[in-house]
Amino acid sequence: MTVVQVAVSDPLAAPLLRELADEYTARYGPEAHRELTRYPDTEFAPPHGVLLLLLTGGRPVAGGAFRRYDATTAEVKRVWTHSAHRRRGLARRVLTELEQEAATRGYTRLYLTTGPRQPEAKNLYLTAGYTPLYDPTAAPEDIGPHPFEKELAGAG
Repeated sequence: MTVVQVAVSDPLAAPLLRELADEYTARYGPEAHRELTRYPDTEFAPPHGVLLLLLTGGRPVAGGAFRRYDATTAEVKRVWTHSAHRRRGLARRVLTELEQEAATRGYTRLYLTTGPRQPEAKNLYLTAGYTPLYDPTAAPEDIGPHPFEKELAGAG
């Protein structure tokens, strides 16, 4: 498996963006895909952001991105695993790669949100050491977006 950094406009990123749009629409309705265009593509480009893909045989199987949230914090976005490759630990690997890249760029903290209808994402972030910034015992739909944070070891 190869890790590559690409621009949002790179054709290799198209499967990630297409499948995320489909997933968001299926879980949250027809307007949910707008999340993918909420930020300009340049926010996911160096020096403050990145879009990483995991490739197998030159094809994307997982990916994720971060953007600058503030001077010391990167915001994780667009974590995705191709539907044919789920439950193999790829999303966890993406998180690890994003954490290392963020630390290399001087970030000391990661922040992210996931939706209330994404329990697998919530579980991923909890098992990867992210701290929930909400009451995890509350009903997911009552919370709305689920914010998390993680301090990065060895940043800088």
